[in-house]
Amino acid sequence: MGTGGGITGQGAGGFSSLIPIILMFVIFYFLLIRPQQKKTKEHREMINQLKKGDRIVTSGGLHGRITAVNDATMTVEIADKVRVKVARGNVGQVVQTTSQTQETKKKKN
Repeated sequence: MGTGGGITGQGAGGFSSLIPIILMFVIFYFLLIRPQQKKTKEHREMINQLKKGDRIVTSGGLHGRITAVNDATMTVEIADKVRVKVARGNVGQVVQTTSQTQETKKKKN
């Protein structure tokens, strides 16, 4: 009789020991995994919208203007007549888009 009662008690205890693990996974998902996926998606969209004339900052810290865009790389002018090829994934942020540059020129005139 003593062993029969212990078996039924262990079944409930086994499930209750899984609840903290499941709860930890849910917390990790909402605090770590989901924000990282959102940030990756925004970065991918930003890279896909890059075009000639945009001013960018690379992940290495180079500031420049895009002069040509290919599928995997782009040419960035970092100084007068100084151009480097950069992988699209290495763009850290867009400082100024082409449309913002055109609006600035119109305001100056």
